[in-house]
Amino acid sequence: MNTDKYRVKPDEKIMLTTFSTSENDEYSQEELQKKMIPEAVQKLQELHLKLNAEEEKGILVVLQAMDAAGKDEAISYIFSNLNAQGLKTLTLGKPTEQELSHDYLWRIHDGLPARGEIAILNRSHYEEVIAPRVHEILKGEPLPDELIDEKIWETRFRQINDFERYLSENGFPVVKFFFNVSKEEQRKRLLKRMKDPQKNWEFSFSDVEEREHWDDYQKIFEDMLGNTSTECAPWYVLPADNEEYSRYIITIVMNELLTELNPQFPVISDEEREKLDEYIKKLEAEGGEKQGDAGQ
Repeated sequence: MNTDKYRVKPDEKIMLTTFSTSENDEYSQEELQKKMIPEAVQKLQELHLKLNAEEEKGILVVLQAMDAAGKDEAISYIFSNLNAQGLKTLTLGKPTEQELSHDYLWRIHDGLPARGEIAILNRSHYEEVIAPRVHEILKGEPLPDELIDEKIWETRFRQINDFERYLSENGFPVVKFFFNVSKEEQRKRLLKRMKDPQKNWEFSFSDVEEREHWDDYQKIFEDMLGNTSTECAPWYVLPADNEEYSRYIITIVMNELLTELNPQFPVISDEEREKLDEYIKKLEAEGGEKQGDAGQ
């Protein structure tokens, strides 16, 4: 798979209509479910285990989209298979009063990875250059008036790029996935949630209300993607109408990034090896096993 096809080039002015919402010319649904995704996830598990053991670098994963585009399902079907000790997830909603009393990047800090971790932001700091633009709510926030001018979004794009570069240069590369769902597919998924009693809890009335601003959101997404996809923190635009294929793309991109990082299991010293062999013999003696039998 050529993942560059889905990657937004730095400073590229894009139109989301040029990206397919349902592309999959390579594999059947059965191939994706039974072969391609399981094999890719297995490789991701192996690479993540090395990342976690090495404890040198961490990865920040950003998932951004309209409602019902598939973010939660991507977490469930891909990332939930990873070692829980090296995984963390933060889901962001409407800012709280406490969060609004700080700078807009403050609230994501608890969701950032430690060394050896993959951290997932289900919605993210990008909310602060999306919803406030659609609903023009900045003036209702406790910001100094002089900060709210016609250049505020340009300023925030620069600040976000600087922040993500800072993370990358400190050993925490950032990778970002935008779920490009069509309006019609979103309509079907929302109806499914609304009609199924077991899925009603996933539905919010605001999901339907936000559809009234669909065109505004698309323009803002294009601006966001074009201004914040960088070499150190790229955006990938997923054909989100096809959930299986989107999950496969995510897994392949993650595997490419981890392969580039090349994490390795730590190698113990000669002194530690001697002590390890000593303790193996001690435990084998306790259990009465012959030397080398334990674990067979």
